[in-house]
Amino acid sequence: MTTDETSNPPAPIRWGILGTGFIAHTQTADLVGCGFTVAAVGSRSQESADAFAAEFGIPVAHGSYEDLVSDPGVDAIYISTPHPFHAENALLALRAGKHVLVEKSFTVTAEQARDVVEAGDAAGLVVMEAMWTRFLPHMLRIREIIAAGTLGDVRTLIADHNQNLPKDPLHRLNNPELGGGALLDLGIYPVSFAFDLFGTPTQVRALAAMTATGVDRQTAILLAFEDDRQAVLHCALDTKGPNTASILGTDGRIDIDTVWYSPTSFTVFDAEGVVIERFESDVSHRGMQYQAWEFERRIREGDHAPAILPAIESVRIMETLDAVRAQIGLSYPGE
Repeated sequence: MTTDETSNPPAPIRWGILGTGFIAHTQTADLVGCGFTVAAVGSRSQESADAFAAEFGIPVAHGSYEDLVSDPGVDAIYISTPHPFHAENALLALRAGKHVLVEKSFTVTAEQARDVVEAGDAAGLVVMEAMWTRFLPHMLRIREIIAAGTLGDVRTLIADHNQNLPKDPLHRLNNPELGGGALLDLGIYPVSFAFDLFGTPTQVRALAAMTATGVDRQTAILLAFEDDRQAVLHCALDTKGPNTASILGTDGRIDIDTVWYSPTSFTVFDAEGVVIERFESDVSHRGMQYQAWEFERRIREGDHAPAILPAIESVRIMETLDAVRAQIGLSYPGE
């Protein structure tokens, strides 16, 4: 760091929180706890915005999303609404000149995802999907191990995301009007992980069982990639699973402990099953601050900067989820 940079540090990026639900609370807790500047929050009601602002010490509370994105004291918007509103909310913020960090799944469809990414490109703004797992320390170390050739030729990913979640048919997770189902909430994690390891799949195969409300209760996914690599993935709403993952290579494997998509530990084995590395996670807070640091880095360096999760990859992930939904017969109102 130069003397000038030391005496004149960059101005803080001022965050606005769009939506006040569960995931907004978890992200904002990590933002506030790690020293980010949270300047404002916006909700569909002033009462909800005021309560959220009071909880986290946020100076400005807006009773509409329009007022939030128009706030000149905000540089970037974190979008935490349910999936069907992501594209609409992201476009609202981008048109107001704000960078956007959009909760996963990025949108409901690939078409919506393309619209958001194209709007961000046209405006010269950063668009990033909030797939927080990508940015965690254990995932960064796993990429280093694979790049070093420790596993030889990496052939297979096996990963699950299975939870025992609320059964209320009106709950967001079971409600097709709100983009419910296992795939968009849970399956997005292992699918994104497969993209991280192998790129865009060349073949997609899927089977599912549906709830009485018409969303997927559980979905099994097989993905094929170039060089005969494969991903075996599973997600479910009503059965708690081990939530572990394994990466298999010709010279070894990595077993990621539960919960693999949160800050956790892993073990590296050689081809004979001998332990050659043990990684233990040491992460404060929930770990969602890592994606926020990456988002701010890209804002400061420009969206041409190298990205762990480029926006175009989020579009391709949505194309794969579209293909899965077509095979399992999962559609949402308005499609």
